[in-house]
Amino acid sequence: MTQYLVRSGVPVYAIELDAALVERLKRLAQEHPNLTIVPGDVLQADLRAIAAGRRIRLYGNLPYYITSPVLHHLFAYADLIDEVHIVIQLEVAQRLTARPGSKLYGYLSVVTQFYARPDFVLRLPCGAFRPPPEVGSALVTMRFPGERAKLAVQDDEGFLEFVKTCFAQKRKTLSNNLRGIVAPEQTRTLLRELNLRQDARAEQLSVADLAAVYRSISSAMPRAGRDNRT
Repeated sequence: MTQYLVRSGVPVYAIELDAALVERLKRLAQEHPNLTIVPGDVLQADLRAIAAGRRIRLYGNLPYYITSPVLHHLFAYADLIDEVHIVIQLEVAQRLTARPGSKLYGYLSVVTQFYARPDFVLRLPCGAFRPPPEVGSALVTMRFPGERAKLAVQDDEGFLEFVKTCFAQKRKTLSNNLRGIVAPEQTRTLLRELNLRQDARAEQLSVADLAAVYRSISSAMPRAGRDNRT
């Protein structure tokens, strides 16, 4: 992948943790002055410093066991990124691109679609890897921005914590999962006002729907607090 990218002539920064691979990349860099090696853990990489004011595109074969942490790290730099092209575990790829109502649609789907527009590009056979993995793989492309650009969400972190609570127990209704934040009856009332089913579960709601519920509950909570004090 790196060999292909450096032939484009644009600046390429290769982030690599494995010392043996770093040495091989250094030899490649001797042939291609547009290649810069960044030894270290991608989870610690400062993409803003690497980008140095430029827009970036990311390519990689992600370690399957840390795919979710890597994605969350990348999303922290969403304002810098135009595209991401990654090979990941098949099931994770299906989760990133799942739509509301699908059994695979969950918190990771919402987070990804909040920041980006993911596309399932192609499934990769186990024989494409050495050694072959025991699980399926797929290439996913994510283009930025995602739903975030269209939603009036002022606090990304607060919204995503809210989404995590909504999916805490997927088979439970939203009003039950949110009972620690707001009374179930109030949640049902807010859902009705938003023209959503009062018995809705998080897996049935789009990113835009969840953002609407979050805004409604956030605006209602101070009022509810005043009512409780009286």
